[in-house]
Amino acid sequence: MKKVLFTKSFKIFNMHIDDNQNPFSLVADFEGDESSVFDVEMEATLPILPLRNMVLFPGVVMPVAVGRKSSLRLAKAADKNKLNIGVVCQLSPETENPGFDDLYHIGTMAKIIRILELPDRSTTVILQGMSRFDLKGIVSDQPYLTGMVEKLEDTLPSKNNKEFEILVEACRERTMQYIQMSDQMPKESMFAVKNVSNNMFLVNFVCANFPFPIVRKMELLREGALDLRTVNLLKLLNKEIQYSELRAEIQRKTREDLDMQQREYFLQQQIKNIQDELGGTPQDQDLHDLRTQAQKKKWPEDVAKTFHREVDKLERLNPQSPDYNVQLNYLQTMLSLPWQTYTEDNLSLKNAERVLNKDHYGLEKVKERILEHLAVLQLRGDRKSPIICLYGPPGVGKTSLGKSIASALKRKYIRMSLGGLHDEAEIRGHRRTYIGAMPGRIIKSMIKAGSSNPVFILDEIDKVTQNTVNGDPSSALLEVLDPEQNSAFHDNFLDVDYDLSKVMFIATANNIGTIPRPLLDRMELIEVSGYITEEKVEIAKRHLVPKEKENNGLADRSEIKISKPALEYIIENYTRESGVRGLEKQINKVFRKMALEYARNGIFSCTDVKVADVERLLGKPLYTRDKYQGNGYAGVVTGLAWTSVGGEILFIETSLSKGKGSKLTLTGNLGDVMKESAVLALEYIKAHADHLHIDARIFDLWNIHVHVPEGAVPKDGPSAGITMATSIASALTQRKVRPNLAMTGEITLRGKVLPVGGIKEKILAAKRAGIKDIVMCEENRKNIEEIPEMYLKGLSFHYVNDVSEVLNFALLDEKVKNAIEFTFDEPKNETK
Repeated sequence: MKKVLFTKSFKIFNMHIDDNQNPFSLVADFEGDESSVFDVEMEATLPILPLRNMVLFPGVVMPVAVGRKSSLRLAKAADKNKLNIGVVCQLSPETENPGFDDLYHIGTMAKIIRILELPDRSTTVILQGMSRFDLKGIVSDQPYLTGMVEKLEDTLPSKNNKEFEILVEACRERTMQYIQMSDQMPKESMFAVKNVSNNMFLVNFVCANFPFPIVRKMELLREGALDLRTVNLLKLLNKEIQYSELRAEIQRKTREDLDMQQREYFLQQQIKNIQDELGGTPQDQDLHDLRTQAQKKKWPEDVAKTFHREVDKLERLNPQSPDYNVQLNYLQTMLSLPWQTYTEDNLSLKNAERVLNKDHYGLEKVKERILEHLAVLQLRGDRKSPIICLYGPPGVGKTSLGKSIASALKRKYIRMSLGGLHDEAEIRGHRRTYIGAMPGRIIKSMIKAGSSNPVFILDEIDKVTQNTVNGDPSSALLEVLDPEQNSAFHDNFLDVDYDLSKVMFIATANNIGTIPRPLLDRMELIEVSGYITEEKVEIAKRHLVPKEKENNGLADRSEIKISKPALEYIIENYTRESGVRGLEKQINKVFRKMALEYARNGIFSCTDVKVADVERLLGKPLYTRDKYQGNGYAGVVTGLAWTSVGGEILFIETSLSKGKGSKLTLTGNLGDVMKESAVLALEYIKAHADHLHIDARIFDLWNIHVHVPEGAVPKDGPSAGITMATSIASALTQRKVRPNLAMTGEITLRGKVLPVGGIKEKILAAKRAGIKDIVMCEENRKNIEEIPEMYLKGLSFHYVNDVSEVLNFALLDEKVKNAIEFTFDEPKNETK
């Protein structure tokens, strides 16, 4: 600090020049007639010095730090040539080279008192404000700004104006009061304000140095009448003091209301500040990472609001609190989800068809449905996907088909097994209030996929446990698999809606009968039926043999192969299934045996496996196919049945024995429906005995026994109705049955023949057994037309509507050898 006398007009109280330009960095008093400040002649153009965040008032002495090269040139030229300069304030402090539109147009003419070169090589110019002016335009900007100006008149109050003196004293008092209340103002400045004697200088000095907004300072400078400027200054001072008093009151109330929790919070903040000095806290890093990742997310507006609200909640939590990790886990889950992130679909139909045909043989209906979806996407382009349920026997490739679909579409692939699922929370997640809460498996799978439009396999949907103590998982799946609801799927843990409408859900099931009806109604059902022997041979050649060669270390042995007859022999005699899973195991066993032989002997006993080699490698056949047994017996008729492992033929045998009559015996582990079919068949034959030339007395004197072989295997269903009727009719008439004939169909009491299912599997079973003629209901004709012609070669179909048509075609007029001769003894003691 140093005391300096600049001119006779100014008395310096305090001069402290620093880089921060603190308020009251230069305090001085004015002696003499203040009107001499304004009675200065002003040139039409002045060098213009633009200031950042500073406003110079008339009569005020102000230090200004000068940094721009143009401003330095201006200051040195004006000091050397004793020129007055124009001082104006910039609109924006960031503007480096301001023009006319970047400046306030009201300024103050000033003269340079001194230029100080400070030790840090910065330059400070001491300016004395004089008259105000209005900047009309910029004349030149080289080597510094030069502006065209017009002088503005200042009006001073008359001498001995008591009202003005009271106003000034009020300003002085308010200024000192504010300095005392403020933490920003140096307290020693109260002494300087108290000792300034000139009223004009005091008002302008406070206007220039108080921390008012620049806009308010410019309003004060724009006012030419000193008494009005003083009134406006007093208003601003009163407003600032009221704000200060309000802040002080709030702080006082806050201090009074501090409780233990707030004390802990402030202590935590102090610890945080200490840790910041030591290099930051883990919590700060967590918050920074969360907010940084959130900026990259393309999520809906409501989700963004929820996320930021939860981040703010995390910021208020103590990192040592158990709730902190729960909240952090929730936010990380939200960030991990692929909100509105999609993979680009490959919509090429040729590519999709090629991939599907390469990975799977057959399954034409499923492949066609996928190609239809691609065609719709090409036209619609909104990524909305269908919800498909593939149902059929095990091992036919339902699950692996989903992977091929994902590959064809170039989408992510996710599989979720539902077998044995018994908790609803596995689907919808747990609420965050529970310890160990986590999102459901649907949301976790979407995180794993990293895309909002994957191919999502819901495997074994028919194995979901229903109505457990933990809710009903199958009912929770209704929202997932409903096209009208899954665009806003609600997970309890996430607690915001997530869009699943772009996901292609493919459910798989073995038996749709166990799936709840509401859930079944929401899915598009596509049956994946079992493979015929010819299809299994092709699948084995294309997929299973190369795969198992690689699994057994024989991939580079191109000479090792299994012949087509050998594959067919394995299928017929070592497997009994609709799919190819058992076949894959048998092929694996063949190659294992060959690998063992090579390890022992150094050579392969055979490289091209023939039928003759199969039994040596696999042992004795496990199964034998039923063969047609001829028509030499009365009452033996060949029927067709569907099982979970494909079609089979079965024999229905009827025998007669003397007895009391009216007795029907059924054996062969039959279900209720099949027993009812036998009763219906017998009643139909009784009702039409005359038409078949059967003596009605047979029913009173002969017992009827119907048997279906393989009694250890449960058998049920209505499709053996016409077979039983034909068997009973053949036994009662002793007529031969047409050779190489099989039949399937349900009957009614009136003799109508009804359609049945499983036609494709039954036809293939008949063909394997050497059947030539097949009888079925007329309504099943459409099922035959869907089967490729190559599988129907050598078969003749006979469509019927009534049992009489069946009997007319199936029963020949020729009697069987050793036919029973029916005799009817006269009842004893019968009165004629």
